[in-house]
Amino acid sequence: MSVPPAASTGAAPFARGTVLALLVVGATLFIGLLWYLGHAGPPANNGGGHAGGRGLNGYAALAALASEDGYTVAQTRSQRGMEQPGVLVLTPLPGTDGKDIDRIVSKRRRIGPTVVIASKWDAKLLERKEQRPRGWTRIEGVSLPQWRGFADDVTVTLSGLKPGLAKGWTTADGRHGPLPDDARVESGTGDGLVPLVRTADGRILAAYRGDNGYYPSLDRLANVETPGVDDADGDDADSDSGPDMDLHPVILVFEPDLFDNYGLADRQTALLALDILRAAAVDSGSRAVTFDLSLAGLGGRPNLLTLAFEPPFLAATAGLLLTLLAIGWRAFCRFGPPRAAIAGIPPGKTTLVTNSAALIRRAGRLHLLTVPYVDALRERLAQRLGLRRGAGAEQTDPLIDAHLARLHPETVPFSIAAAQLAAAHRPADAVRAAQALHAIEKDLA
Repeated sequence: MSVPPAASTGAAPFARGTVLALLVVGATLFIGLLWYLGHAGPPANNGGGHAGGRGLNGYAALAALASEDGYTVAQTRSQRGMEQPGVLVLTPLPGTDGKDIDRIVSKRRRIGPTVVIASKWDAKLLERKEQRPRGWTRIEGVSLPQWRGFADDVTVTLSGLKPGLAKGWTTADGRHGPLPDDARVESGTGDGLVPLVRTADGRILAAYRGDNGYYPSLDRLANVETPGVDDADGDDADSDSGPDMDLHPVILVFEPDLFDNYGLADRQTALLALDILRAAAVDSGSRAVTFDLSLAGLGGRPNLLTLAFEPPFLAATAGLLLTLLAIGWRAFCRFGPPRAAIAGIPPGKTTLVTNSAALIRRAGRLHLLTVPYVDALRERLAQRLGLRRGAGAEQTDPLIDAHLARLHPETVPFSIAAAQLAAAHRPADAVRAAQALHAIEKDLA
């Protein structure tokens, strides 16, 4: 015998504070997941030659120096970051495809100045057991840039191993300073180069392209004459004779020790690197410096968060957010108390009869109930009409028929309906005869 479950009182299963805590924790974790999807990537301080590297071949010192000088410094791992105004510093690997570099530089000519620093040092990240700060490197060799497809008219060479030939660096205005490795100095040659920094023996360490652009600050640093502009408004800027005022310079740094952590350990070299960045930034009219990490092997792949807010997925994301907002609003603004739950098996005789009938119907034994149903109904009617109980059908049925004929002459006699039910074998016939007997019982009530 089973005990029916108690009716629900409609009380909330959790306290309001518990639900609020669950919502806050869930929202915090979801925001953390979104942040991870949007920012996850390989660590920048991996010993590479880029702005995130703190080893000898890295440029973290240059980024910190520019930031201390008041520039807005950023690092990017995507194409979108390279399209921002200001100075862009590229530090490609030796084996980078030159066509990729050329594509970036060509697009930047109308956006802002570009500084391309040649690769030089092969460095290895020091192991932790050597008890050094994280990111420190050891120089193990030299690799010249092989950028076929970019600046093919420029040749990059490395000096021999005889020390003292370069004798440091010098500028047109007479400034000079040492190089960290005077025996291995990288220089460049080519038509159209305007030197910014040379060695003592005249090799070009850094230069910018001499084209039809207007670069007064770089020209002053290189001690060359700036092309004139016909009038202050630049009405002739688009003419064949005047400079192109919308063109931005391309600066080629052949000797990376002028900009990397190895060379910036010297104060004069650090000031020189900052002066070159400052000259490029002044001509561009922006105080933003962006260091690219993608060409140095830290390119960021498209992540789920970025893709979700870009076409063609933007429409689906907006629809999902609006749906979540509508569901949340409806949940918080529901009216009335919670509806009490209904018991799975309602208690009472009705349920017992219904379940028993369903069991008999499923078992296919309905025809076994017809005669007992007639006998039970005959006893109830005999008791109701005051007839002798326990008498046989041949004595009781005529009396019931006579009484029924007086009250309801149009009704089928009880004996006929009882005989039809007793003779029924199909469920439909048994139900029809039982309904007729049930109607007779109601008429005689």
